[in-house]
Amino acid sequence: MTTPNSPDQSIILIKYGGNAMINENLKKEIVQHIGSLKDQGHQVVLVHGGGPFIQQMLDLAKIESEFIGGHRKTTPEAMQYVEMALKGQVNGSLVSLFNSLGYKAVGISGKDGGLAIAKKRLHQQKEGNETKIYDLGQVGDIEKIDVSLVKAILDSGSVPVVTCLAADEKGNDFNINADMFAGHLAGALKAAQYLVLTDVDGLLKDIKDPSSLIKEIPYTEIDSLIEDKVIQGGMIPKMESCRIALQNGAKKARIINGTKPAQIVAATQNENSGTLIRP
Repeated sequence: MTTPNSPDQSIILIKYGGNAMINENLKKEIVQHIGSLKDQGHQVVLVHGGGPFIQQMLDLAKIESEFIGGHRKTTPEAMQYVEMALKGQVNGSLVSLFNSLGYKAVGISGKDGGLAIAKKRLHQQKEGNETKIYDLGQVGDIEKIDVSLVKAILDSGSVPVVTCLAADEKGNDFNINADMFAGHLAGALKAAQYLVLTDVDGLLKDIKDPSSLIKEIPYTEIDSLIEDKVIQGGMIPKMESCRIALQNGAKKARIINGTKPAQIVAATQNENSGTLIRP
């Protein structure tokens, strides 16, 4: 087994979300499997979103949610509740779970230690022959990443548990799509593996046919598969995040089923699970 500071220790970044986040038993299993990777000598980074928890918090605060092209518009009023849900509720519960199972974890967001600098995102949407631009409020894109803090946490032997909030250079806060955040961070860390947990077994040729799993694609085929509507809906940002990760230095990316936590360890052992996206 390698030690925390061993130079040949591989980094595995896991993007966690979906139904596996809501089910407490699944959540515990996922953390246990991440712990297994730690026991095998890997350094592991966990990046999470928390859409259902944000919605619960906004409902409690009686703030209506507006979606434009599938993206949540985030007003300044809503932003404080987004942060409460992501950092206070989801991040805190994951850190506590790691610690209770004997694995040290440190909860951070992109705002901590200058990890991520954001820029405001303007959403473009085709309507007929026109492309319209929509202001999503405090929704941002990643402009740059500084991995110093994450590496310091890894070198201490802990698991960084990262939530997808960031500020711009003027200190304005932004909610970042968790898939995009994870892809940028995986690339910046030159991760040996980037694993995206979703609710299906990977990319399917036919969403209604589980046996139509596509085992492997180069990221150069992503655009054509989007055009052919093989990649659609929530799978689009996941695939885009894999492309971002690979283009920026990650070695391989894989989409696996987070509701089958054993796939986490299997994917790192080159077993044939999920969909492999390669350079």
